[in-house]
Amino acid sequence: MDLPAFGELERAYDVRLGVYALNTGTGATVVHRPAERFAFCSTFKTLVVAAVLRADSPIHLDKRVRYGWSDIDSVSPVTREYVAEEMTIRQLCDAALRYSDGTAANLLLRELGGPDRLNAWLRGLGDTVSRLDHDEPELNRMRPGDPADTTTPQAIAADYRRIVLGDALSDDRRALLTDWMERKANGGNPIRACLPRGWRIADRTGAGDYGRTHDIAVVWPPRSAPLVLAVMSERSRRADSPREAVLTEATRHITTALV
Repeated sequence: MDLPAFGELERAYDVRLGVYALNTGTGATVVHRPAERFAFCSTFKTLVVAAVLRADSPIHLDKRVRYGWSDIDSVSPVTREYVAEEMTIRQLCDAALRYSDGTAANLLLRELGGPDRLNAWLRGLGDTVSRLDHDEPELNRMRPGDPADTTTPQAIAADYRRIVLGDALSDDRRALLTDWMERKANGGNPIRACLPRGWRIADRTGAGDYGRTHDIAVVWPPRSAPLVLAVMSERSRRADSPREAVLTEATRHITTALV
């Protein structure tokens, strides 16, 4: 169902809002513009890490990756500290998911074989919509209406469900990825901000030009099946500031409707 409150939030915050939320136990959904495209921003990092962790991946987690200062992205709080020492694939995954380290994500994408290889893996998951065309920071800059580096709330929610709750990964690799997502240490927490005490959450946020701010999450209420939430927003001008509070307000309506 599409809630009237979402349109009201769009007007109040001057944003375009995208929502796809699912109660995996009842099958009930809450949606708003679920098939419209939004730029990935940092939400793609979960997909890159999952592709590296997949069962048939030839990439060993203890492999050491060499990189230089020319590889360092502007948002690289972890990798910039280890340029002289190298980092393992495991450390890069941790940095990408917990600290949204752009260089770590780029290095993992390079190890994977680039955006085309990630897109091919997503097609194997059943995602025929999402497309990654660039790495950090270019993927955050696409103009509204450009399909490059975009997904939809419904598509990315389905990807996160397959990765965190489904069989896209082995049990041990899924537990590893979920742990990194649960211990996210950077940025805002718009979905976490309104969850009651005792609710678990594994999520990845994203932000970029045009006031973009997103949060994609799997949430475990104490007495309910898991929820999968994709809440994404965008504004009209490149320099517009993000309105993170709209994600929190939307989440309140979602959880009230689904639990």
